[in-house]
Amino acid sequence: MDKVLISFGHGYSAQALAKRLLPRGWRIIGTTRSADKADAMRMAGVEPVLWPDALGDLPLDQASHLLVSAGPTADGDPVLAILGDRIAANADRLDWVGYLSTTAVYGDHQGSWVDETTPLTPASRRGEWRVAAEQAWGAIPNLPLHVFRLAGIYGPGRGPFAKVRAGTARRIIKPGQVFSRTHVEDIAQVLDASMLHPEPGAAYNVCDDLPAPPQDVIALAAELLGLPVPPEIPFETAEMTPMARSFYGESKRVWNDRIKSDLGVRLLYPDYRTGLAALLEQE
Repeated sequence: MDKVLISFGHGYSAQALAKRLLPRGWRIIGTTRSADKADAMRMAGVEPVLWPDALGDLPLDQASHLLVSAGPTADGDPVLAILGDRIAANADRLDWVGYLSTTAVYGDHQGSWVDETTPLTPASRRGEWRVAAEQAWGAIPNLPLHVFRLAGIYGPGRGPFAKVRAGTARRIIKPGQVFSRTHVEDIAQVLDASMLHPEPGAAYNVCDDLPAPPQDVIALAAELLGLPVPPEIPFETAEMTPMARSFYGESKRVWNDRIKSDLGVRLLYPDYRTGLAALLEQE
């Protein structure tokens, strides 16, 4: 079978994976809600399908691989809501299905370590939606499902430098708060490695080796730019959106051993220091 990937919600991580696969002769079809994004996808060599208006053009029966990065809502997973029956009917002929989830499924562990065996105890609505979506995908018989729980994503065009330069970056201090994070190119190489060595039913944490307080990342970005380090702001008095504040309701360190032992991944950016330094060089 030809290698054909359908990417549902062809966003930042999926684009990074496409850059690895297209030179190797893959056919990649991506869904998008935006006609403007569809034009950009064509320029990048990806065949766009507008969601949901043009789903009749989606050649699901030709796909060997599926990547699902469209996020769920309170109403459930949007892909399964529309295409669940068709995907189930094609489950036996698929080689690999990847679902991009989030480490929010683990909830708050007050800075302690979690791994893929940690019970899923989400502490936020978005975490609850992700757990429900993981379970819904996992309930499809014979589907070769692989779940990837992503930490905070950064990379080209998504880093702290713009805010530091603009003077809008803030170093919000909440004692004991740590986050794990991952560079988008490491997400792409983890997905690529899994596609080469499928293990249906597996779940993988995708993050770097160094969980860190968010204020340390902002401070390093300022230092790399040669700009003043933004002042500290106590979490209790910081003005934040409800979404931003919800992120501070969870603190955990995420183990990534499985992507190394099972998939042979060697991280391109094992910590935020190497990642930020590389981003600055690439600008």
